[in-house]
Order: sequence, then structure tokens, then C-alpha cells
Amino acid sequence: MILSLLNQIEEALQVIQNSTKIKPEIGIVLGTGLGSLVEEISDKVILEYKNIPHFQLSTVESHEGKLHIGKLASKNVIVMQGRFHFYEGYTMQQITFPIRLMKKLGVKTLIISNAAGGLNPEYKKGDIMIIKDHINLLGDNPLIGHNEDSLGPRFPDMSEPFSKKLIKLSEQIAFDKKIKTHTGVFTAISGPTLETRAEYKFLRAVGTDAVGMSTVPEVIVAVHMSMDVVGFSIITDECDPEKLQVLKLEDVVNVANSTEPKLREIIKSLISQI
Repeated sequence: MILSLLNQIEEALQVIQNSTKIKPEIGIVLGTGLGSLVEEISDKVILEYKNIPHFQLSTVESHEGKLHIGKLASKNVIVMQGRFHFYEGYTMQQITFPIRLMKKLGVKTLIISNAAGGLNPEYKKGDIMIIKDHINLLGDNPLIGHNEDSLGPRFPDMSEPFSKKLIKLSEQIAFDKKIKTHTGVFTAISGPTLETRAEYKFLRAVGTDAVGMSTVPEVIVAVHMSMDVVGFSIITDECDPEKLQVLKLEDVVNVANSTEPKLREIIKSLISQI
């Protein structure tokens, strides 16, 4: 028998609540090369995805597949060390299931991060972009199908998917810490192929500042469930269609790893002020 979404959430909820008494208020999704933030979580419980009902397995390098629940910057947090991607063959509902679970655990704010290619000519490798809006070019949407009215409305408004208040706060934190950031539009494509020169030109023409293969499904579901969202992209490569170079995953991970300490400082300060 196929369980309903609500029953699936309840089964996963029971496993987590049997493992810890901590009630998280902030959820964090860590992208490629950004997993080391979990080292700063205290009083934590770690659950492997394989032991949580209805969680999928991360199959991408640098995505550890562990859920951390504990304290960070004096706040109760739940952190995904590794996410699921559309190109791995998972459905949109499977990809976003952890966000549904976070909300049921009490999470009100979602902090999401990724590694992305920079299309804006002002962006350089190693820069950080605060996401102000997104474009969904994945060819799918996690809300297609039956709508669970108890989770959110049939037609959620997307005029402000990313919280203006949290964007402004993130910009101020970065300024105070003398960390250079940009604020721009993130576009999600399915992958796993990287873009052609023509596709990069198209993406820039429609207003893309940074492009990646994640984040948008989770944000849509978070908005559906009335969560406040703030997102960050580490620019791991410069996508000038006239100057493209062959890109390897290890290059992306290395840039993300080297920039991660700056993003970590922004996120910790942000959490302390939420």
C-alpha cells in the first residue's frame, strides 16, 4: 500500500522525535562543498538518511547524507548535510520531503545554499550571491498533483519566495564582516549536463545571475508551507560563453570548500539574529 504524504511525514516524524527532544526552529540545506558547517553544531544527534523513513540517499560526491539536529548560534537547528537532485532520478516530491518534515518539526525559517555557475559578468569565482528571486527551468514543480490543503494552498503566491527582511539582514551582516556579496537571480536547470554556450546566452538574456541544479524545488515547498526562506549561492565558475573552459566536479568542490568559511560566518550571524 502506498502511504499518503501526511502518513509518510508522520512516520519520519516519529523516528526523529524518538531520537531527540530538540525542537528545531531553523532548517538548513547544505549544498555541494558546504557540509563543514555541521562541525559547529553542538549537543547534536546525527541520523543517516537511510535510517529515516521516506528519505532518499544522496548519490553525489560531497553530499554526506546525514541529518544533524542540535544547537548552532544558540538556536535549535536541523541541518541536511547533502540534498537530493532531480537529475539523480528522484521525483520532486521525494526531493522536497525533508522540507515538509522540517515544517512539521516546528521549523519556521529555511536557509538554503548551493554551488552555482556565475553568468553575471560582475561575478567572479569564489564570490557569494544572496538569492533574491529564482527562475524554474527544471521542467517540473513539486506541487503538481493532489494538494494537501493542511500543508498549504493549491495556488501559493510566489511574489516573494525569498524573504526581503532576511536578504537585507544578510547583506548587512556581510557588509559588517567585510565579505563581498552580490544579490541576484538564481535559475535551476535539471542537469546533469552543464550548459552549452547557447544555453548560457539564453539564461543571461532572461535575467539569470547564477545557475545550478537544485534549490528551487525546496524553496517552492517552503513557500507553500509558509516558511521564511533565505538562499545563498557560492559562485564556483564563471560562465562566459565566449571563454568557457572544461569544468570538473572536483573544481566546483574545491572552490566551494575555499569559500565556505565566509558563507559560514554569514549564516552563523544570521541564525543568531533570527
